[in-house]
Amino acid sequence: MWCAVLRSVRATRVLAERTAAGSVILLKKREHQRINRFAACLYARDSAIGTLLGVNQHIPDNELLSPQAPAASFNKADQDSLLKHAPDQPENPKVLKLAIIGAPNAGKSTLSNQLLGRKLFPVSSKVHTTRCRAQGILTEGDTQMILLDTPGMVNSVRANRHNLEKTFQTDPWESVKLADVVLVLVDVSDKWMKRFLHPEVLKCLFKNSHIPSILVLNKVDLVKEKNNLLEVIGRLTEGLVKGRKAVIKTSKKSSEKNVQPDLPIGEEEGVPPLKKEETGEILEGHSQQRNAYKDLKNRTGWPHFQEVFMLSALQGEEVETLKKYLMTLAKPGEWEYHSEIVTTQPPEEICNNIIREKLLEYLPQEIPYNIKQVNDLWEEGSGGELVIKQTLLVSKENHVKILIGPSGELINKIAKEAGCDLMNAFLCDVRLQLAVKHRKR
Repeated sequence: MWCAVLRSVRATRVLAERTAAGSVILLKKREHQRINRFAACLYARDSAIGTLLGVNQHIPDNELLSPQAPAASFNKADQDSLLKHAPDQPENPKVLKLAIIGAPNAGKSTLSNQLLGRKLFPVSSKVHTTRCRAQGILTEGDTQMILLDTPGMVNSVRANRHNLEKTFQTDPWESVKLADVVLVLVDVSDKWMKRFLHPEVLKCLFKNSHIPSILVLNKVDLVKEKNNLLEVIGRLTEGLVKGRKAVIKTSKKSSEKNVQPDLPIGEEEGVPPLKKEETGEILEGHSQQRNAYKDLKNRTGWPHFQEVFMLSALQGEEVETLKKYLMTLAKPGEWEYHSEIVTTQPPEEICNNIIREKLLEYLPQEIPYNIKQVNDLWEEGSGGELVIKQTLLVSKENHVKILIGPSGELINKIAKEAGCDLMNAFLCDVRLQLAVKHRKR
């Protein structure tokens, strides 16, 4: 606990400088007048939904900065101490449990990191970066929001085909059962995903229809024709939001004023029909429920969403708007975690996930999925810095050379980038050293 207090005192002076590219670098003054640089998130002012609705206004730079989230503790004993003790309760505490679900690579972890204001979950362009459910805790004022970041939803056929862990099938469903609100994230830059909700997502919403749900369209910055997003909303909500028929205009190229009834999945031009093995069975043994599920296979969306948001999680566009809305959904209840806890993940797990993220980004094909990570050293240096030494064990000898790269360039690049992300997570100096060895079977 004392170490955590010292680190908190050292981090009291934080300066934010906006660069021409729109990014923010956090500068933190620590002992011996050392200044460390950190990556941080800044919410952009020009959002896609604002452009569509014509409501964008100039926002002063000082209003764009959100309160800084607390650092994740790199000392497991400190974190365990906070987790064991009763949370610090405000006078009128409120709490919200939010489950974020969606297809693989929809941007769930990116959105979670943006909401938390701290990079704690791994993000990669490759699928299945998140392997199991992880909790993030956002505490502002008297409200605490618990984020349940989940793996991309897959069916049993795909999970078995790719030898995925059981968590890929169980964790999203378990998270939804624990949640007060379900946030469904859809990658609208994907030509298939914007035409219909993922079958597993639909099944999950159907089985948990009593839990309020919100639709969030992600990666809108990659969509050239912004007006087409309104048609996507009509398709994924089946024209209903909050139980009312939504009046949604089509793009200028269309001569119709309203969205026309959508065709069933498989009958649309260019959309492959859903296979029986991909949709599976739901609630077996009950004919009424089976008939209801058959109806799901012919649906493009879910007509029971409470709200719809459009944003770019990577760029930070409209994330603040979504966060403020989610905070209003919190209900009176005692906090589950201390306000200084930002995640329940052990510090070593945060480190392993961030390093694995870089491995996924820079290594081809199946190589990163077969690497075993071993922590050889984890200690606090004399200057308060975190010293980490990790060995990466690979299954084939030729993979050693690939991972190290010419003159050690690749492994050094991975260590440097992972080290910067760990600085952002722990808000302290990090010295990360990576070694590569062949693992004999």
